[in-house]
Amino acid sequence: MKNIYPSNFDIHLFHEGKLYEAYRTFGAHIHEINEYIITTFCVWAPNAKEVKVIGSFNDWDGQSYEMERLNDGGIWFLSVPRSLDGEMYKYEIVSLSGERLVKTDPFATYTERRPNTSGIIRRERPFLWNDDEWLHSCQMQKVYDKPLFIYEVHFGTWKIKGKEVFYTYKELGDTLVPYLVKHGFTHVELMPLTEHPFDRSWGYQGTGYYAPTSRYGTPEELKYFVNQCHVQNIGVILDWVPGHFCKDAHGLSRFDGSFLYEYETEGDRENYTWGTANFNLHRNEVKSFLISNARYWIEEFHLDGFRIDAVANILYWPNRGELVANNGGIEFLRELNKAVFEYKPNALMMAEDSTDWPLVTAPTHYGGLGFNYKWNMGWMNDFLKYMETPYEERKNVHHLLTFSLLYAFSENYVLPLSHDEVVHGKKSLLDKMPGDYWQKVCST
Repeated sequence: MKNIYPSNFDIHLFHEGKLYEAYRTFGAHIHEINEYIITTFCVWAPNAKEVKVIGSFNDWDGQSYEMERLNDGGIWFLSVPRSLDGEMYKYEIVSLSGERLVKTDPFATYTERRPNTSGIIRRERPFLWNDDEWLHSCQMQKVYDKPLFIYEVHFGTWKIKGKEVFYTYKELGDTLVPYLVKHGFTHVELMPLTEHPFDRSWGYQGTGYYAPTSRYGTPEELKYFVNQCHVQNIGVILDWVPGHFCKDAHGLSRFDGSFLYEYETEGDRENYTWGTANFNLHRNEVKSFLISNARYWIEEFHLDGFRIDAVANILYWPNRGELVANNGGIEFLRELNKAVFEYKPNALMMAEDSTDWPLVTAPTHYGGLGFNYKWNMGWMNDFLKYMETPYEERKNVHHLLTFSLLYAFSENYVLPLSHDEVVHGKKSLLDKMPGDYWQKVCST
């Protein structure tokens, strides 16, 4: 019979920060081996004294579902000799101090719709992709050979049916994609789709990194959306947040009673601006978790790349009074880009970086961070200031439009007009402009 336990080599790579397909080892998986069907669970919890699997299949009582600790590094494993397809589950963890925690699986690939938070065990469901032509064209064409025209969208607010009644991934595949084609976009950038508890966070405070949010439907429905985009020659970029995560009790925060996924020191851990916790990017197992996550989205959902959110929060320590480089964060970004490009050479890796860090889009072997594009935040701010200026005064501020030409070729830039400049009463581009509607439109 096939060995269902994690291999010693995979365990070694995980602790080395080099297991880039950790989702195949960790989480809940259903195996069919000859006439046997087995469900396995694997989780990393080094500070745990005891771990049990609880769920709808055992009345949330893990008495007979104790996990086995496999090594000193804190990997726990359990096999159940039957299919648990469709069942809900969590981990019940007792820390070394005796604290009892109930946690959603960090590697859960599907979860209940908020406000519920359990993972849902899912047998692999085949999806009939027909985007071979798109994938082949991406392999043959370099990313710099054609212009990019990217539409940034939040699935929950692009269109709504009513209060908290969202369009599904499938419905968006049938409505949003024709809109993109009609307006000539080459790519769509999806604001974060990792599972998150709060609608108004727009996904930037995530809890389930491997679970497409169930607000809009199932993983298969998301695949349908991506497939529809590719069939219509639209690339798909995911807004991805590897710098910080939501601190809700069921998630990654103090996962096994210790500061496991986050930094131990409060000043490094706490992201006071967003009320989140910063990932400990010095910890090898966290690197395996995050880099595997990027690979997972590309492999499972055929994504074409990522816009990496808040790169400045990764490059620098957040609360040290001055800009101090975070060497662990820098190395993480380089390893991330190398791992993604090894798997998908023509992926789009875009840094949302508001700093003047050099060589963001230079290859790692030249000392760069390894991205192939960087958002030009300076251009965006200058352009918006120009558009807000009264028409009769614009002759005095043309430098706002020309200044970026002085550094335009220092990086591979994308010129963005992002959601950050619309939220919290900042208004749309048209509303920022002076005058009445006729003047706004005709002045452009």
